[in-house]
This record gives sequence, C-alpha cells and structure tokens, in this order.
Amino acid sequence: MTGMILSSFGGTFRVFAEGEEYICRARGTLRTKEISPVCGDFVALEKSGDEAVITSVLPRKNEIIRPPLANLDCLVFVCSTVEPAPNLRLLDKFTAVSVYKGIEPVIVFTKTDMSGADGLCELYSGIFPTFSVDNVTKSGVDELSEALRGKFSALTGNSGVGKSSLLNNLCPDIKAKTGEISRKLGRGKHTTRRTDIFTLPGGGYIADTPGFAAFSTDRYDIIFKEDLAGCFPEFSEYIGGCRFIDCSHTKEQGCAVIEAVSEGKISLSRHKSYCEMYAEAQKLKPWEHKGSR
Repeated sequence: MTGMILSSFGGTFRVFAEGEEYICRARGTLRTKEISPVCGDFVALEKSGDEAVITSVLPRKNEIIRPPLANLDCLVFVCSTVEPAPNLRLLDKFTAVSVYKGIEPVIVFTKTDMSGADGLCELYSGIFPTFSVDNVTKSGVDELSEALRGKFSALTGNSGVGKSSLLNNLCPDIKAKTGEISRKLGRGKHTTRRTDIFTLPGGGYIADTPGFAAFSTDRYDIIFKEDLAGCFPEFSEYIGGCRFIDCSHTKEQGCAVIEAVSEGKISLSRHKSYCEMYAEAQKLKPWEHKGSR
C-alpha cells in the first residue's frame, strides 16, 4: 500500500492509506539509510494483520526542516494588522524562501476588526493570493478555504496573530479530532512537539504545526544572490530589460526593475526587502553551502 503521513510523534506515525488510518513505525532499514519520514510524506506500507510498517519514503517534491514537512502546495503566512504589527521584511523573506522551494505563498491578514487591511492587501494581492480575515465574524474564511481546496497547506506566523482561531474556523471539528489522534498515538494530549495534518471540510489538508514560527531561513533554506530575483515574482517582466546582463537590481543605472520601482509598478517596500536580502546573500560563500544548491 501507499499512503500519506498525517501525524508523527516519538517514532510513531499515523498514516492514511486506501481509506483507512494506520498507526505504525518505520522499518529499521530506513534509519540505517538516514531516512526520516515526516508529515506529508507519501510512503509505502506493508500490512501484517491489523498492523502496518513503513518500508520506504517516496520522492519528495519539496520539504522544510522546522517543523519537518514534505510535499506542501501552500504555505499560509498569517499576519495580524495590529498587536503584533506586521513585520513586512520578515514576511518578504519568508515568501521568497517559499517561492524558492516551489511552495505557493498565501498571505492572510487577521484582526481586521481592529485595523483595516486594505493597504496591506493592495501591496501583496497582485503578487500572491492574499486574504483579509476576521476570526470573530469569520469574514473571509470561506474565500480562504476555497483557495486551499484540494491542496496540502500549512500555517505559519508569529505568536498572537490568530493562527489557532483561523485553524478552528477552517476546521470546526479540530479540537475533537486532536483528542482522537492523541488517543490513537497513545499520548495524553496534543503537544508542541507533534505535527498533525487535518482534512479541510471542502477537500485538501492543512497542517497544524505548533511552534511553526520557528520556520527560518537557515542554511537549509539559503537563497544565493543569483537566484534571489526569481523569488520576487513581480520582478519577472522587467529583468530582461536591464542594461547589464549581470544586473543585481539594487543600484545599477539602466536597471528595468529599479525603473519599475520609481514608476510605482513595483512597491518600494518590496524592493527594499530584496536589497536587504541581496546584501545578506553577497556575504555567502557558495563552497561552504554545497548541500544547499
């Protein structure tokens, strides 16, 4: 059988395969090959009676390290309009890494009852799918749910931005389901060390990842300077029009990207984020990060 890992904790995995859920462990040969199954992995199972064992992990289309997840279609970046105020530099850095890894960024602005999100939505809506959500009235939840239909997504964001409320609005039965999963895995409660994947009512999956704010652009997520412009989708139509082939799009005369910024076609905020990331990337030594390319 083949199935998808929906939960993992302490070497135990909850796998959905052929319409059934199995609680199983990985075969020891995977450990000797230094292969660690993670949530979102598609795996091969061997069934023996009522038990099953993971025998192999199928090739991944992408993966992130903290928390460990594989085969994501979307990363949903949740930002509050106030308390805490949105950190646009950090958001731009994370969306760039997401694009680099082949994962579609989706941006959700919450707490819109306390402060409007029109300006923020205008800044990003032409680049990435962007939503304004009120977790109290549930305004915008249906639109976001429709955008995630049929996809495997995960939520990320700083503490206090409303991730838990958003997750409960997207999956109304999530509390009951979490308790059920804990019993299946033989654990007393849902802990910050465990990742769970839930089925969205309209189809698709979403990962509940406590501590997901730890997702970081560490050495596993390095973007080298020559690859960075491609992680800002709004640059794409202008890059070929620069005077110099090796244009960095940061300060050169005749740069089509900089010209687009001056004309208001690319936001100054986004370009500043790009320039900051480019300056950081210039300090990288590719030979020290061979495994990141």
